[in-house]
Amino acid sequence: MGVIDAFWHLLNLLAPAIGMGMIAAAAAKLLWHRELKAVRWRRLALWSSAACAVVLIAGLVITGRDGRMGTYAAMVPACAAALWWAGFRSGGR
Repeated sequence: MGVIDAFWHLLNLLAPAIGMGMIAAAAAKLLWHRELKAVRWRRLALWSSAACAVVLIAGLVITGRDGRMGTYAAMVPACAAALWWAGFRSGGR
C-alpha cells in the first residue's frame, strides 16, 4: 500500500468521527445558542470529533474490525461528553 492509499484509508476510518463531531457541534450551537454564545463552533467540533475518533480507534483495537455498531453507539455518549466539557464545563476557554 502506498502513501496515498494509506492516507485515504485513514481518512475513511476517521470520516464518521469527523462528520458526527461537526454535525453535533452545529446542533449544539443551534439548540443552546444563548448558553454557547461565547464558545466557537470550531472548538466544539474539534473536541467532539477527537472524542469520537478515540472511540473509533478503541473499537478497532478491541474488536479487530472497524464499522461495528457497538463502536458507533459508543460514539454518541463520547461526543455528548466532549460537547458538554468543551461548551459548558470549561466556560468556553
